Amino acid sequence: MPPLALLRRHPRLAVGLVAVAACVGWLPFAARPLSPDEGGLLLVGGQWQPGSSLYGDYWIDRPPVLIGLAALADALGGGVALRLLGALAVVASVALAAWIGAVAAPLDRRAPVLAAATAGVLLASPLLGGSVVNAELLGLPFLLLGAAAALASCRSATAGTMTAWAVLAGAAGAAGALTKQSLIDVFVLGAALAVSGAWSNGRRAATAVVGAVVGAAAVLVAVLAVAHARGTDLGELWEAVVVFRGDAARVIAESATGSTTARLAGLLGALAASGAPLLAVVLLRSWRRPAAGATDLRVAALAVLGWELVVVLLGGSYWLHYLVGLVPGLVLVAATATASDPGSATPRSWRTAYALAAVSSVVAVGWIGLRPIERIEAPAIAYLQQHVEPGDTGLVAFGAANIVQAAGLESPYPDLWSLPVRVRDPDLQRLARVLAGPDRPTWLVLTGTSLGTWGIDPTAAEPYLARHYTLVARTGDFTIYRIL
Repeated sequence: MPPLALLRRHPRLAVGLVAVAACVGWLPFAARPLSPDEGGLLLVGGQWQPGSSLYGDYWIDRPPVLIGLAALADALGGGVALRLLGALAVVASVALAAWIGAVAAPLDRRAPVLAAATAGVLLASPLLGGSVVNAELLGLPFLLLGAAAALASCRSATAGTMTAWAVLAGAAGAAGALTKQSLIDVFVLGAALAVSGAWSNGRRAATAVVGAVVGAAAVLVAVLAVAHARGTDLGELWEAVVVFRGDAARVIAESATGSTTARLAGLLGALAASGAPLLAVVLLRSWRRPAAGATDLRVAALAVLGWELVVVLLGGSYWLHYLVGLVPGLVLVAATATASDPGSATPRSWRTAYALAAVSSVVAVGWIGLRPIERIEAPAIAYLQQHVEPGDTGLVAFGAANIVQAAGLESPYPDLWSLPVRVRDPDLQRLARVLAGPDRPTWLVLTGTSLGTWGIDPTAAEPYLARHYTLVARTGDFTIYRIL
């Protein structure tokens, strides 16, 4: 039997192979140095307990589930555990994508395989931020679980089963949004399904909505209770995950330099090179009214993918990992395409598009394998690891929290990322108080040679740098000072 025919007759085997192949893009990099975001998340998660700021002694504009997952990874060993958690998220996402395909087009053996392949081929690629763990990746299994449960709710024959699936969809959707606040794809999907009549009648739709609200509320209450018990003030949490984002968008729009435009161009180039746009176009051209027994996902899939594109484009910073957020919408697009004509031969255009996306991922993984991403923080980390003594503290101005984490330091300044500094302390008054006080850090690492950067006035803090610190090293892009 030809390999493709074998995989078509045994979709579970095919999905398993896709999951394994997707992990190939992750496991070789599990022990490589952490990115600034990864290091910062481990630093925050590892000390999350009652403290002086939002999460322990640190502040970050992200919801509690993400910090909880980082705390889990830190407890399990740190960097390698975090990367393995990312690989696990990839495997789970491929399996859940297959479930979406199976529920959307139950009469077509291709559906789970193609939906899984859509997730796998994109998640394996470094062009979408692969090999680095981020909020989008860790939230993805929740989104796909919620989407699958929502579709199962639509297809349920009994009210009890329909409601149970809706409760699960709401719970998973809330978990996704509590991993990153823009990950509300499940609720967009549910609203679109209700509008398009996927629940057959208004009464069933209303019952499903109530079930979803109950599930979401249960998860929200549980997560907030745990966060409160660990010292996170709920009012400050609202300010961080909701109010701050509007302020951050304003600061980026007013103060960002040409580097933001360059990152947008790079993001769009990476998206095109991944093959995802070609895959979407090819699949969309195959859409028709689904056959009997299949769920009509056309409106819902477009709504979800449209929302995801808005999130990517309005994110402001345009990091590659934003593109992971497109995976649920593209999986729904693939499921809708297979539901349009179940049992037919797979079009050549589909095979070509998937093959090109797979080749793109393989080439990108090979390129990164041969030419690893250079961590500009590495020289500063190496210097500090050689010179830090027990009890030392440190601060990086601004961002590059992986330096603090890798050097085994704690920071007396709560903002580990640069954007919160620009929004919450643009005149560096709070930093000046830290540098002037008795808990000033032992080590101060500057990005470049000055505390000044876009959106920041260093006037208040610079006198304390000159008064209390001495220059000890210049390492690559960083200047290192030690307390006098």
